Amino acid sequence: MSILLIRTVILYFLTLAAVKVMGKRQLGELQPFELVVILIISDMASLGMQSNTTPLVNSIIPIVAICMLQVSLSLLNLKSEKARYVICGKPAIIIKNGVIDQQEMRQQRINLNDLTEQCRAQGYFDLSTIETAILETNGQLSIAPKTGSRPLQVKDINKELPEEILSELIILDGHINQKALHNYDYDESWLEKQLENNNIKSPTEVFIAGIGENGEFFYQRKQTKGKRS
Repeated sequence: MSILLIRTVILYFLTLAAVKVMGKRQLGELQPFELVVILIISDMASLGMQSNTTPLVNSIIPIVAICMLQVSLSLLNLKSEKARYVICGKPAIIIKNGVIDQQEMRQQRINLNDLTEQCRAQGYFDLSTIETAILETNGQLSIAPKTGSRPLQVKDINKELPEEILSELIILDGHINQKALHNYDYDESWLEKQLENNNIKSPTEVFIAGIGENGEFFYQRKQTKGKRS
């Protein structure tokens, strides 16, 4: 039993490292070859976890080899556009100039229900409001609405607004985030003054605190047990 546990721990961390090498992507953003890699790696890992009779190296070697192959393909994709087309494919224009390309839909094996479902998921319930729809290589649908149907933007009303700043929490559950203070070019003396202005004696009384988009200090006190603010 202990040997099986050790084997499981080893394969778990090996699989975790292998998947991490693939990069920070959500499942829906994976290219087809990346999804195949994950499925094969999980299968190889489960093979070594099933029994003690199977040599552990039978799982380790394929996982490492597949991981190296995936990294090599990723590097090839970065260097060669032709390789990207062969390995990942290329985007397909499903709707162009407001007209659905029926032939492209047949080639991509997409029916109208699939198309309308993906459009509704992005907030477009009326196909007539869509100027262009592109099926990306990861299966996601990118939509460009017609000019009259696109969301209102600040530049449409000719209003100048200040640039937004990256909001970081200065206090997290009573602990001061020194890195955030440094990024804002503030020090603990400034923070103590802000807390004092809000009748807070110590950072330990604060659940979260930071600087909002408007540049003003905000905070939320810790909740007392049995009470909700």
